[in-house]
Amino acid sequence: MTGGIKVIYSKLGEKADAVIKRIVSSEKKQWIVITSDREIAGHAWANGSVVVSSGEFSDILGKPLKVEKGKFDLIDEEEHESPKKGSPRRLSKKEKAKTRAMSKL
Repeated sequence: MTGGIKVIYSKLGEKADAVIKRIVSSEKKQWIVITSDREIAGHAWANGSVVVSSGEFSDILGKPLKVEKGKFDLIDEEEHESPKKGSPRRLSKKEKAKTRAMSKL
């Protein structure tokens, strides 16, 4: 574990999705799951964990990701568009949970 982040690898022949689901389901604590996979995100939310998309996590790290054909790559600063600014709005429960979780990262 480095800086409070624990990296877990799947065994040979075992799918990572199955490992994530098993861990989130079996260990009764709140996890912060970094994923953009809808199935994993739904499973994590249903089991009391907080989901942060890989794009949001990348923004936290300060280096945006580009996703093409299932591959992730860092985007150079000149390629990255800054987020649009809009009027403030009330956050949903999931957004509030994400905000709290990301503040811990």
